[in-house]
Amino acid sequence: MTSQIKKIAVMTSGGDAPGMNACIRAVVRSCAYYHIECFGIYRGYQGLIEGDFKQFNARSVHHIIHKGGTILKTARSKEFRTKEGRKKAYKNLKDNKIDALILIGGDGTFTGGMVFYQEYNFPIIGIPGTIDNDIFGTNYTIGYDTALNTVIDAIDKIRDTASSHSRLILVEVMGKDAGFIALNAGVGAGAEEILIPEEKLGLKRLLQSLKRSKRSGKSSSIVVVSEGDKIGKNVFELADYIEANLPEYEVRVSVLGHMQRGGSPSCFDRVLASKLGVRAVEMLLDKKSNIMVGFLNNKVVTVPLEKAVKGKHAINEELLRMSDILSI
Repeated sequence: MTSQIKKIAVMTSGGDAPGMNACIRAVVRSCAYYHIECFGIYRGYQGLIEGDFKQFNARSVHHIIHKGGTILKTARSKEFRTKEGRKKAYKNLKDNKIDALILIGGDGTFTGGMVFYQEYNFPIIGIPGTIDNDIFGTNYTIGYDTALNTVIDAIDKIRDTASSHSRLILVEVMGKDAGFIALNAGVGAGAEEILIPEEKLGLKRLLQSLKRSKRSGKSSSIVVVSEGDKIGKNVFELADYIEANLPEYEVRVSVLGHMQRGGSPSCFDRVLASKLGVRAVEMLLDKKSNIMVGFLNNKVVTVPLEKAVKGKHAINEELLRMSDILSI
């Protein structure tokens, strides 16, 4: 590696995801291994604008691999969306003699990085960290596996009470624009129906499915609903509609909310975060920039940031087909 890069900064932005700390650790220790100075930027793009930097060394990130959230904190920055805000951010990087920036986050984070690169030609590497798993160019994003396990654990507990009271329970999970959590957790937890933005099930078909479940002898049912599904205005209105049309069902709603973001990352997420963090540093040292490092077909790969942001990560149609078969 013949790079002239001497200082690298790393930050987390957007929604937090389990495994972000493991990724920060990997970036910092890779920098130490290659004798590169590393700076942590607190509070994402807002901290970049305000110059909230701190130098890290290998010992700065001990005992964080198992922690959820992000030690660098995260925030959304309206100011960074302006040219003036990005100009301040660039000045802070140059004043601190930072040569490259590693961004851990989702599509909003990558979009900001892409614009910044276009304006200032500043070296940028993106690492996908979001529980939604909705980034193109990677099979898995950091935090997704942990979130799935959190949802599965919650649904298993909810099913206990659904069975005890012979109830239909609608479980809303995160996924505003993508149904990856709902689909995989729904199959894994044995849900009777799975409602996701990508699949327009429709109220009529949902009622038919629930009637079929009742006729087959099921005394309780779980329906997993992605928050982005538009079958009803919201999950509570959907519950009211089902009760009005299927009075034999006693319906309850459980919104899992932000508990899906928290908790200690799974082994898979820790290893994934470590792989991507190391490779991000190495890509910068190899003079690569404006790319995302991802994990595709069991290999660490690189994808242009623009493609990662604008590409469409398709839902698994085979898993959808399986869910219909298994819910009989």
